[in-house]
Amino acid sequence: MKKVEAIIRPFKLDEVKIALVNAGIVGMTVSEVRGFGRQKGQTERYRGSEYTVEFLQKLKVEIVVDDDQVEEVVEKVIAAARTGEIGDGKIFISPVEDIIRIRTGERSSLAV
Repeated sequence: MKKVEAIIRPFKLDEVKIALVNAGIVGMTVSEVRGFGRQKGQTERYRGSEYTVEFLQKLKVEIVVDDDQVEEVVEKVIAAARTGEIGDGKIFISPVEDIIRIRTGERSSLAV
């Protein structure tokens, strides 16, 4: 099994969620995160003063799927989250050794 972590723009969450649900993905975790990449933050004005926002607001969407679903999940996230601008985000894929559902003790694919 694999864990797919996608860092996306906050306003793209609904589109990503709909795309994943339509693909049969039944669960995900969403966290508010802050960071920067090539954007290196942004300069804004407030009451005539200029200041730099070094860490931009993003969302991290985490999905655990079977190995054969990874490419479909990646394609759906890219299609739903892409704007074509710098700052669209990143996708990270990691192996998952095991999953245990706390309520029942089920393991592996049964616990997803």
